[in-house]
Amino acid sequence: MKMKKVMALAMTASMVFGMGAIAQADEGAHIYVLTASEDHGWTGSVATFAKEKAEEVNGEGTYTAEVITAASASDQITQIEDILAGDTSNIAFVVMPLDDTVQSAIQQIVDAEVPYVAFDRIIDAVADTAVSNVKGDNSGIGAGSAAYFVSLGMQPGDKVYVYEGDTSSVTTLRDNGFVDYLTGEAEFDGEKIADDLKWSEDDIASITYSGAMNWSRSDTKTSFESLMGDASNAEIKWFYAEDDELAMGVLEALNGGGIDDSVKESFLGNAPAMTGCGGLDEYYEVLRGNSYADLAERFSGLCSVTYSPAMIQTAIQDMVDYLNGEEVEQDHVIACENVTSENVDEYPSF
Repeated sequence: MKMKKVMALAMTASMVFGMGAIAQADEGAHIYVLTASEDHGWTGSVATFAKEKAEEVNGEGTYTAEVITAASASDQITQIEDILAGDTSNIAFVVMPLDDTVQSAIQQIVDAEVPYVAFDRIIDAVADTAVSNVKGDNSGIGAGSAAYFVSLGMQPGDKVYVYEGDTSSVTTLRDNGFVDYLTGEAEFDGEKIADDLKWSEDDIASITYSGAMNWSRSDTKTSFESLMGDASNAEIKWFYAEDDELAMGVLEALNGGGIDDSVKESFLGNAPAMTGCGGLDEYYEVLRGNSYADLAERFSGLCSVTYSPAMIQTAIQDMVDYLNGEEVEQDHVIACENVTSENVDEYPSF
C-alpha cells in the first residue's frame, strides 16, 4: 500500500495512540530525519545520536534512514520543501523543528499525506497531525530537582536560587514543575512530597529566579559571581540550574578568582547542593569524581536530571514502529530520572 493511502486512512482514526495500527507501509520506505546542525551542545548532539540510530535502521534492511541537519529554521523549511517536491509515495519524516516557524513546512508534510514524528519542540497548532510527539518531561525536570533537594533535607521556606534557561515555555515548565512538587501538586518517580514537608505560598516566596541565562555557561558564571558579591547570599544552600551548562557555570565561578575567598569559603562551608539536567559529559565527569573533585566534595549533593539528546532515537523508533503497523503513543513523554554519583555510570552522556 502506498504511504499516501496509509496516511489518509490514519487521519480518520482515533489519535489516542497516534496512527500506529492502521496499515503497514511498503518495505523500503525512506525516513528523513531532520535535526539541528551537529556542532555543539545539546542540539548538536541530537544529530550525533540520530546518525547512530539511522545506521541501525539501515543495517536492519527493512527501511532506510537519512539524517539531514540545518543551521537555521529557514534552511530546514527549504529542506522539507525540496523533499516534498520529489516522489512522496513511500517516505516519512522525523522532524526536530528548529523553531515554531517550521509549522508551515510541517503543514506541507501533512497536506502531502506523508507521516511524520515531531521531536523535542512540539508545535501545538499541528501536534495532533503527528504520528508521535516525542519530548522530554520539562515539568519532570523541575520535580526531579525539587525531590532531590527534599531528599537531602531541604525544609519548607529554605532559600532556593533557580538559574533559568530562557524565556520560553521550556523554562516555564521547568519552573512550575519545581514548585508543583514542593506544594504537593506533582509527583516524581511515582511519589509526592510528604505532607509535613509541603511548601505553602509563603514558603514559595523564598525561591529566587535568575532570569534568562540563555542556556549560557559564561552568563551563569558571571551571574553567580555577581550574586556572591553580596556576602549574605553565601547562605543560600539550594541551587536549581535548569541545564547542565548552567550548573557548570556555577562550578567554574567557584573554581575561578571572581569571588572573594572568604565568601567562597562561607558558601562551601554551608554544604550547598545543586542540580542540573541534560547529560552533559563535563558535568557527568564531576558526578563521576573525575573533575572538580575537591570542589564537589564540599557540596552535600550534585545531581543531573535526565533530558538526553539520545531521545531522538526513540522518535526514530516510533516511526519505524508505525511503519511496521504497530501502535504508537501520540503524546510520547519520556520520563525523567535523577543522576547522581551513585548511578552516573548507568546513563549515557554527550
